[in-house]
Amino acid sequence: MITVLIISRLIEWTPPVTDFRRDLLFLLHDVARLLRMDADRRARAHDMTRAQWALLIWLERQPGLSQKELAELLEVEPITVARLIDRLEARGMMERRPDPRDRRIWRLHLCAPAYPMLREIARQRAEIARMVTAGIDQPTQDAITEALVVMKAALTARRAEPEPADTLAEEVS
Repeated sequence: MITVLIISRLIEWTPPVTDFRRDLLFLLHDVARLLRMDADRRARAHDMTRAQWALLIWLERQPGLSQKELAELLEVEPITVARLIDRLEARGMMERRPDPRDRRIWRLHLCAPAYPMLREIARQRAEIARMVTAGIDQPTQDAITEALVVMKAALTARRAEPEPADTLAEEVS
């Protein structure tokens, strides 16, 4: 209920931006940037990158993804994923296996050396979560989470809509 109230008030009334430190969109951007920077620092301490951490997490959640599927999830080019995989393969953390139905596709699977790193990643994620939620009570954390879920759903739905230029082109033809 609190989430709906917060979102409805955001939609109904948009104040003029006079204090960028309290502007919702700037705050979302800055928090995401600071989280990425902190995760980068933590990954470097383990001689890894945030992208490698993300790849390991996705493969733990969905073993057997293809390189193409993983590239889409990570929102990077397939060649970038191939390079990440090469590095993780060299460390013995993952392997490519042929797809039994399509010999052009490689399926990605974690190997035993990845699991200690995944435990460390989970520990680091928990530490980051504690850091960013320090001083925020649980009901407020729950409301923030719900609000972000609603925002993500709205943006995801928006991605499915045609671009304004696409709409104009359809009207002309």
